[in-house]
Amino acid sequence: MISRLQGQLIEKQPPVLVVDIQGVGYEVEAPMSTFYKVTLGGPVTLFVHQVVREDAHLLYGFATREERDMFRMLLKVNGVGPKMALAILSGMEADAFAACVRQNDVATLTRIPGVGKKTAERLVMELRDRVGDGSSGLPTFGGVELPATPERDAITALIALGYKAAEAERAVGRIKLDNASAEDLIRQALKGMVKA
Repeated sequence: MISRLQGQLIEKQPPVLVVDIQGVGYEVEAPMSTFYKVTLGGPVTLFVHQVVREDAHLLYGFATREERDMFRMLLKVNGVGPKMALAILSGMEADAFAACVRQNDVATLTRIPGVGKKTAERLVMELRDRVGDGSSGLPTFGGVELPATPERDAITALIALGYKAAEAERAVGRIKLDNASAEDLIRQALKGMVKA
Protein backbone atom coordinates (compact mmCIF):
# COMPACT_ATOMS: atom_id res chain seq x y z
CA MET A 1 0.00 0.00 0.00
CA ILE A 2 1.12 3.53 -0.74
CA SER A 3 1.11 5.55 2.49
CA ARG A 4 2.94 8.77 1.59
CA LEU A 5 4.07 10.59 -1.54
CA GLN A 6 6.82 13.19 -1.65
CA GLY A 7 7.78 14.94 -4.86
CA GLN A 8 7.01 17.95 -7.05
CA LEU A 9 3.47 19.12 -7.78
CA ILE A 10 3.26 19.32 -11.59
CA GLU A 11 -0.50 19.57 -12.09
CA LYS A 12 -3.34 21.03 -10.06
CA GLN A 13 -6.93 20.72 -11.33
CA PRO A 14 -9.60 20.39 -8.59
CA PRO A 15 -9.83 17.85 -7.03
CA VAL A 16 -6.85 16.20 -8.77
CA LEU A 17 -3.19 16.78 -7.96
CA VAL A 18 -0.38 15.18 -9.98
CA VAL A 19 2.83 14.57 -8.04
CA ASP A 20 6.01 13.84 -9.99
CA ILE A 21 8.31 11.40 -8.20
CA GLN A 22 11.47 10.62 -10.18
CA GLY A 23 9.71 10.92 -13.52
CA VAL A 24 6.49 9.10 -12.56
CA GLY A 25 3.33 11.20 -12.19
CA TYR A 26 0.94 10.03 -9.47
CA GLU A 27 -2.63 11.27 -9.82
CA VAL A 28 -4.12 11.96 -6.40
CA GLU A 29 -7.57 13.22 -5.46
CA ALA A 30 -7.52 15.63 -2.53
CA PRO A 31 -10.02 17.63 -0.48
CA MET A 32 -10.02 21.38 -1.02
CA SER A 33 -8.43 21.88 2.42
CA THR A 34 -5.31 20.13 1.08
CA PHE A 35 -5.65 21.59 -2.42
CA TYR A 36 -5.29 25.16 -1.09
CA LYS A 37 -2.17 24.30 0.94
CA VAL A 38 -0.04 23.06 -1.97
CA THR A 39 1.74 25.15 -4.60
CA LEU A 40 2.02 24.25 -8.27
CA GLY A 41 5.65 23.58 -9.20
CA GLY A 42 6.72 23.30 -5.57
CA PRO A 43 7.66 20.36 -3.37
CA VAL A 44 4.74 18.47 -1.85
CA THR A 45 4.26 15.74 0.73
CA LEU A 46 0.90 13.97 0.89
CA PHE A 47 -0.36 11.33 3.28
CA VAL A 48 -2.16 8.84 1.07
CA HIS A 49 -5.07 6.45 1.28
CA GLN A 50 -5.03 3.90 -1.54
CA VAL A 51 -8.13 2.15 -2.86
CA VAL A 52 -7.62 -0.88 -5.08
CA ARG A 53 -10.61 -1.89 -7.17
CA GLU A 54 -10.94 -4.40 -9.96
CA ASP A 55 -11.02 -1.59 -12.53
CA ALA A 56 -8.78 1.04 -10.90
CA HIS A 57 -6.12 1.92 -8.34
CA LEU A 58 -7.10 5.22 -6.73
CA LEU A 59 -5.04 7.51 -4.51
CA TYR A 60 -6.48 10.08 -2.10
CA GLY A 61 -4.00 12.56 -0.64
CA PHE A 62 -4.02 14.77 2.43
CA ALA A 63 -1.77 17.50 3.80
CA THR A 64 -1.81 15.99 7.29
CA ARG A 65 -1.96 12.51 8.78
CA GLU A 66 -4.91 13.62 10.94
CA GLU A 67 -6.92 14.57 7.86
CA ARG A 68 -6.19 11.16 6.31
CA ASP A 69 -7.25 9.46 9.55
CA MET A 70 -10.53 11.40 9.50
CA PHE A 71 -11.06 10.36 5.84
CA ARG A 72 -10.55 6.71 6.78
CA MET A 73 -12.95 7.08 9.69
CA LEU A 74 -15.57 8.56 7.36
CA LEU A 75 -15.23 5.61 4.98
CA LYS A 76 -16.37 3.28 7.78
CA VAL A 77 -19.75 5.06 7.96
CA ASN A 78 -22.51 3.21 6.14
CA GLY A 79 -23.27 4.96 2.84
CA VAL A 80 -20.16 7.16 2.81
CA GLY A 81 -17.73 6.50 -0.01
CA PRO A 82 -14.51 8.27 -1.01
CA LYS A 83 -16.31 11.02 -2.99
CA MET A 84 -18.60 11.88 -0.07
CA ALA A 85 -15.69 11.76 2.41
CA LEU A 86 -13.71 14.17 0.19
CA ALA A 87 -16.74 16.47 -0.02
CA ILE A 88 -17.07 16.50 3.76
CA LEU A 89 -13.38 17.31 4.29
CA SER A 90 -13.61 19.95 1.54
CA GLY A 91 -16.61 21.51 3.27
CA MET A 92 -14.97 21.86 6.68
CA GLU A 93 -11.68 21.22 8.46
CA ALA A 94 -11.29 17.86 10.20
CA ASP A 95 -11.34 19.43 13.69
CA ALA A 96 -14.51 21.40 12.90
CA PHE A 97 -16.15 18.23 11.61
CA ALA A 98 -15.18 16.35 14.79
CA ALA A 99 -16.64 19.17 16.89
CA CYS A 100 -19.95 18.96 14.96
CA VAL A 101 -20.11 15.22 15.56
CA ARG A 102 -19.42 15.59 19.30
CA GLN A 103 -22.03 18.36 19.63
CA ASN A 104 -24.67 16.53 17.54
CA ASP A 105 -24.70 19.54 15.19
CA VAL A 106 -26.66 18.01 12.31
CA ALA A 107 -27.69 21.45 10.98
CA THR A 108 -24.08 22.50 10.28
CA LEU A 109 -23.27 19.16 8.66
CA THR A 110 -26.22 19.49 6.26
CA ARG A 111 -24.68 22.70 4.89
CA ILE A 112 -21.96 20.59 3.27
CA PRO A 113 -22.93 19.95 -0.38
CA GLY A 114 -24.22 16.40 -0.82
CA VAL A 115 -24.89 15.81 2.90
CA GLY A 116 -28.58 15.54 3.67
CA LYS A 117 -30.23 15.30 7.05
CA LYS A 118 -30.25 11.48 7.14
CA THR A 119 -26.56 11.29 6.19
CA ALA A 120 -25.66 13.94 8.79
CA GLU A 121 -27.57 12.04 11.48
CA ARG A 122 -25.82 8.80 10.50
CA LEU A 123 -22.42 10.53 10.64
CA VAL A 124 -23.15 11.82 14.15
CA MET A 125 -24.50 8.48 15.36
CA GLU A 126 -21.72 6.29 13.95
CA LEU A 127 -18.76 8.58 14.65
CA ARG A 128 -19.65 10.06 18.05
CA ASP A 129 -17.67 7.44 19.96
CA ARG A 130 -14.78 7.43 17.49
CA VAL A 131 -13.75 11.09 17.51
CA GLY A 132 -12.89 11.18 21.23
CA ASP A 133 -12.89 14.33 23.30
CA GLY A 134 -9.98 16.17 21.61
CA SER A 135 -10.58 19.30 19.60
CA SER A 136 -9.48 17.77 16.30
CA GLY A 137 -10.86 14.27 16.46
CA LEU A 138 -7.45 12.88 17.36
CA PRO A 139 -7.01 10.26 20.06
CA THR A 140 -7.12 11.56 23.60
CA PHE A 141 -5.59 10.35 26.84
CA GLY A 142 -7.15 11.55 30.08
CA GLY A 143 -9.23 14.04 28.05
CA VAL A 144 -6.13 15.72 26.59
CA GLU A 145 -5.27 15.46 22.90
CA LEU A 146 -2.13 13.42 22.52
CA PRO A 147 1.01 14.49 20.69
CA ALA A 148 2.76 11.80 18.64
CA THR A 149 3.63 9.29 21.37
CA PRO A 150 3.49 5.51 21.77
CA GLU A 151 0.22 6.00 23.69
CA ARG A 152 -1.36 7.95 20.81
CA ASP A 153 -0.11 5.40 18.28
CA ALA A 154 -1.55 2.56 20.37
CA ILE A 155 -4.92 4.29 20.76
CA THR A 156 -5.03 5.07 17.03
CA ALA A 157 -4.24 1.43 16.20
CA LEU A 158 -6.98 0.16 18.52
CA ILE A 159 -9.49 2.55 16.95
CA ALA A 160 -8.43 1.30 13.50
CA LEU A 161 -9.12 -2.24 14.72
CA GLY A 162 -12.70 -1.22 15.47
CA TYR A 163 -12.62 -0.31 19.17
CA LYS A 164 -14.37 2.86 20.29
CA ALA A 165 -12.12 5.79 21.23
CA ALA A 166 -13.18 5.63 24.90
CA GLU A 167 -12.49 1.88 25.08
CA ALA A 168 -9.07 2.31 23.49
CA GLU A 169 -8.17 5.16 25.85
CA ARG A 170 -9.22 3.14 28.92
CA ALA A 171 -7.35 0.03 27.76
CA VAL A 172 -4.10 1.95 27.18
CA GLY A 173 -4.57 3.91 30.41
CA ARG A 174 -4.63 0.70 32.47
CA ILE A 175 -1.17 -0.35 31.27
CA LYS A 176 1.65 0.44 33.66
CA LEU A 177 4.87 -0.06 31.68
CA ASP A 178 7.85 2.29 31.68
CA ASN A 179 9.20 3.26 28.24
CA ALA A 180 6.76 0.93 26.47
CA SER A 181 6.66 0.98 22.68
CA ALA A 182 3.38 1.34 20.80
CA GLU A 183 3.57 -2.37 19.96
CA ASP A 184 3.92 -3.29 23.65
CA LEU A 185 0.96 -1.07 24.56
CA ILE A 186 -1.22 -2.54 21.78
CA ARG A 187 -0.36 -6.10 22.80
CA GLN A 188 -1.09 -5.45 26.49
CA ALA A 189 -4.28 -3.49 25.73
CA LEU A 190 -5.62 -6.30 23.52
CA LYS A 191 -4.85 -8.87 26.22
CA GLY A 192 -6.64 -6.71 28.79
CA MET A 193 -9.71 -6.24 26.59
CA VAL A 194 -10.00 -9.97 25.91
CA LYS A 195 -9.93 -10.72 29.66
CA ALA A 196 -12.44 -7.96 30.48
